[in-house]
Amino acid sequence: MRAAIFGAALDDVALMLDLVRASSRLTHSDPKAELGAIAVALAAKHSRDRGTVDANLWLDDVVGAVGEGGTGLDGGAELIELLRRAVRSHGAAETTQAFAESLGLDRGVSGYTYHTVPVAIHAWLSHPTDFRRAVMSIIECGGDADTTAAIVGGIVGAGVGPGGIPTEWLQGIWEWPRSVGWMQRLGATLADSLDGTGPVKSPTVNPAAVLLRNQLFLFLVLVHGFRRLAPPYG
Repeated sequence: MRAAIFGAALDDVALMLDLVRASSRLTHSDPKAELGAIAVALAAKHSRDRGTVDANLWLDDVVGAVGEGGTGLDGGAELIELLRRAVRSHGAAETTQAFAESLGLDRGVSGYTYHTVPVAIHAWLSHPTDFRRAVMSIIECGGDADTTAAIVGGIVGAGVGPGGIPTEWLQGIWEWPRSVGWMQRLGATLADSLDGTGPVKSPTVNPAAVLLRNQLFLFLVLVHGFRRLAPPYG
């Protein structure tokens, strides 16, 4: 979910790849997660740089970054084959849901990288300039939809910009104490930091408000979890 930010923000591909790898290793020890993150970052960069998406050109970039010569986790062969299947499926005008089902994900897309990334890429290729349709198409696949929708939104959003995001979606964000305005200031700070002219200061947020928000969120999660233990189950 974090990887698209690097592709949207950075022109230096080598630096971008280094940061993607470092970011991935903070939370994921499986090298597959790192390879998937690289594919997502390169998709966001391709989306940002090109008015018309060229799936094969993007795939060539991924092959160059992760390789495909080995069968081990570091070889990238398995991921590349899955991405090729996504490109072929898109070329055959299959829906994203049909592609997910072809991978055996008819009951929803899991959080496993080699499930999440190929289906997210398919949604991007199918709707590269339609933020609403791209995100909805991945949500309709079910499963770990918050993760998959965030990935697709990051990739497509890198191309369409804030003007391409449905207004009612932006107005409906409730992430108190962080507002949409705060997020925009954070993005502007990131952009300012890339010119290398000097240190920048990120927008602040009240730590007491964050603590209160997290306590409320924990309460809701616990209530939801215990509710699932009672009938009707599920």
